[in-house]
Amino acid sequence: MSSHAIDVGALNFDEVVVRGSRERPVLVDFWAPWCGPCRMLAPILDKLAVEMEGRFTLAKLNTDDEQELAARYGIRGIPNVKAFVDGRVADEFTGVLPEAGVRAFLDRVMPSPAARAIAEAKARLAAKDAVGALEKLDEVHALDPAGEDALLTRAEALVALGRGADAGHVLDALEAPARVRTKPVRDERRLATLRARAKLAAAGGADLAALARRAAATPPDHVARRDYAAALAANGDHERALDLLLSIVDADRGADGDAAKKAMLTIFEALGSDSDLARRYRRSLAAVVNR
Repeated sequence: MSSHAIDVGALNFDEVVVRGSRERPVLVDFWAPWCGPCRMLAPILDKLAVEMEGRFTLAKLNTDDEQELAARYGIRGIPNVKAFVDGRVADEFTGVLPEAGVRAFLDRVMPSPAARAIAEAKARLAAKDAVGALEKLDEVHALDPAGEDALLTRAEALVALGRGADAGHVLDALEAPARVRTKPVRDERRLATLRARAKLAAAGGADLAALARRAAATPPDHVARRDYAAALAANGDHERALDLLLSIVDADRGADGDAAKKAMLTIFEALGSDSDLARRYRRSLAAVVNR
């Protein structure tokens, strides 16, 4: 028995494995003393437990002594290694893997330091702490400066702070030709949504009262009305912005109407495909255009 592993059985399995995996991943090595392949795998698991100390818990369950637990988890061959995360089996393998194979298995079930930092940044964003999210993402930059999730999350934090132009620069880096050739963007929907949100945020900071006066002028100044709609959207008043832009599309079938239509499409993209508001105004736009 390795000093880096914990023996588990019926008395402590729930505490060490099920509840323990809510704090960090737990690898359970289902083995038996007579099993030759188990003895081949054990040193690899022990080595990685030492090397990655603190990132996961290594537990060992003797299937001869704990037959009920082995049956509960469907053990039909050993060695069998199950990775528990948040109280459940997240992944597993049976048989002997080389060290590289076990490392690859661990990479799948264990978040890297960069992934943990990104998760913390997202949690801070959800708590409306965009500044704190950016601070956490600075840690990620040292670990994975070109990571897609990190860059998209940074752009999201910048948008939340109203720094649309800065967010746009981050997204430009993500789409740089040299990067795309080796790392094409996987989450194109998230990228498109953030691109639209960055564009809206870049219009923030304008004097809403002054823009409102220009937009109310007679005869109507569609450029001024469009600028006012952009400022409204940047301040989160998407419904008023869409309503104003729709009225421009309805009033002008030329260049101003086309520009207003494009502005509406940008807001739709920023709101996302699940937005009831976007769906409602898409229908209204279609009705006006096809009238």
